Amino acid sequence: MDFQRRGVMLVIASPSGAGKSSISRSLFGADPNIKLSVSVTTRARRTDEVHGKHYYFIDVPTYQKMQRDGELLESAEVHGNYYGTPRAQVEEQLAAGNDILFDIDYQGTLQLYEKCRADMVTVFILPPSIKELRARLERRAQDSVGTIEKRLRNARIEMEHFDEYDYVIVNRDLEESVARVRAILASARLKRERQVNLPSFVKDLQSQIDSL
Repeated sequence: MDFQRRGVMLVIASPSGAGKSSISRSLFGADPNIKLSVSVTTRARRTDEVHGKHYYFIDVPTYQKMQRDGELLESAEVHGNYYGTPRAQVEEQLAAGNDILFDIDYQGTLQLYEKCRADMVTVFILPPSIKELRARLERRAQDSVGTIEKRLRNARIEMEHFDEYDYVIVNRDLEESVARVRAILASARLKRERQVNLPSFVKDLQSQIDSL
């Protein structure tokens, strides 16, 4: 029997270059039940961005009101712009049985823990070595030498928080790492507390015994 299921908030975090984005893309592309978390932001919309798909673009007063009213599950300021996760959107998806994929850092993860820990499963991705991490950052050819050095220094800070996550995966092979995250998500989906109509199903089984 398939039970009505409450969705899972799947948080994947890693130092830059460890493979978080590649794993997230593989999961999202292969499973229609996984939805991406769409943040609100006060940043100006770029020409190739779509409102409601990449971000919900709002002004600062609207953002501040959402924050005051408790409508954001997590919030951050980056380079003078605000970013946050709308509570209503997340709750709607979870109630519909959809899983939500979050690509956030440890600070955002800790904020989510405070408000919705029971719905979360968190995974931290580590590189097999710093030598390999540097090589991956260099292969991307997106950053200057100075930026790569900064990302490596930030990686040290981020790795200090590995023990705040439910699972830790060393990303030696992308396919293997994706398979492990899928297994983690499959396990989270089957947890007893996620099966919404399980109690009524058990009661029905008990009533069938009583009627024998």
